[in-house]
Parts: sequence; structure tokens; C-alpha cells
Amino acid sequence: MTGALRVVEHHLMVYRRTWKGGMFVSFASPILFLAAIGIGLGSLIARGPVHTVGGVSYLTFLAPGLLAATAMQTAFVETTYPVMAKIQWLRTYDGMLATPLTVRDVLGGEIGWLVIRLATTAFAFFLVMVLFGTVHSLVALLMIPVVVLNGLAFGAPIFAFTATQRKDKGFPTIGRFIITPLFLLGGVFFPIAQLPPIAQGIAWATPLAHSVVLSRSLAIGGMNPSALIDVAVLAAYATLGIIAASITLPRRLVR
Repeated sequence: MTGALRVVEHHLMVYRRTWKGGMFVSFASPILFLAAIGIGLGSLIARGPVHTVGGVSYLTFLAPGLLAATAMQTAFVETTYPVMAKIQWLRTYDGMLATPLTVRDVLGGEIGWLVIRLATTAFAFFLVMVLFGTVHSLVALLMIPVVVLNGLAFGAPIFAFTATQRKDKGFPTIGRFIITPLFLLGGVFFPIAQLPPIAQGIAWATPLAHSVVLSRSLAIGGMNPSALIDVAVLAAYATLGIIAASITLPRRLVR
């Protein structure tokens, strides 16, 4: 545990030089999305025959989904190129392993840092949601740990994959065929029930759909009847990803 904290400390020392830009993006991105799509497109929906989506305004419907999708995208960004750089280009992990740190410490520190990044990004997004009036209950605070778990559900398996790669050719493939389609079809912008049955099955087999539904119910002060199933799916993906990373990272670093 102490070794993992040293890895987290390393990240904090690096981050203190870039945190202003990172936090600016964490606030600016949700403001622009919610203003342009939530309010802009939402105003058109409000003029239609139904007026609402799922019984709430489109802005209220959209915000929790975007929060979950942001965690997914943050995890993807944090566990691809930065991890490969530390493995292969900068050899940061080699430097760490030249100290008393172990591969287990490195992995624990990387997962810990990912949790911190996900939590700070989610908290910034949550504050923007409060500003836009899309939070209707104190229970909505539980969205933060939910989307952090969602980020781990994506980040841990991608980290395990990154540890096996010698080149970065696989990262655009993940972004193009997994992250972007899920962002568009994972229930963020419209109910998954509107998709064809096959697409619905694919969506529900991924962590994002469960995170979106659970976050949305928390935002409006309710509780999704399938909440335990949603959490179990997210936890399973995250756990399996960490287990996979604990296998692939030592194989890559220990020669």
C-alpha cells in the first residue's frame, strides 16, 4: 500500500503543473454540452407533442448520461497513451522498478490515480449539473461513486490491453469501434429502448448503459429497481479488468 501511494504521489507531482488546464476542460466541456444540446436541442423537444423524455426535461435526462460517458472517455484517455508512454517511450515504470517498488505497487498506484482523476472530473461535472438545475435530490451525490466505478469498468480492461501493446495502433480502434459508438448509442442521448433489439442487447452488455440508467435515476431522486444488477455489472468489469492487468503488466515489465 505504501508503494502504491508513492506512485500516486508521482502523479500528483506531475499533475500540479497541468491541473489548471485539466480542470478548465472538466468544467468547460459539460457547460458547452449541456448548453448546446441540453438547452438548445431540449428547447426543440419541449415544443414537440411529448415535451419530455422519460418524464423529465431533456436537459435533466441528458446530464447524468453525459456524466457517465465523460467517465468512460476519461478512463480511455488515461489508460492508453499515458500508460504506453510510461511502459515503452519514457520507461517511467522501469525507473520505478529500479527502486524498492514492485509491479503490484505500480498497478495499485495507477488504479488509485485513475480513481482520483475520475472522481475530480465527476465532481466538476456534478457542480455544473447543479448550476444547470439538473440535480433534484441529495441522493444524486451517489452518482459520483457510480461513474467512478463506471470509469474503472472501462479503464482497468483497457489498461490490461495497453500493457500488451508494442505500438499504439490499437487505441484508435478502441476509440472508433467501442468508445464512440457507446457514447452515441449507450443511452446518453435517448432511451436504449428506442434501439433495435440487437443493439439493445449489445448496449446492455456494456458498463455504460448500466451507469447511465443508474445515474439518471439518482439524479431525479429515485432508485432504479435494477440498481444492484447495475452495480454488480460495473463491479464485475472493473474487477476482471484489474485481475487481467495484474497478469499483463508483470509479463510486460518483468524480464
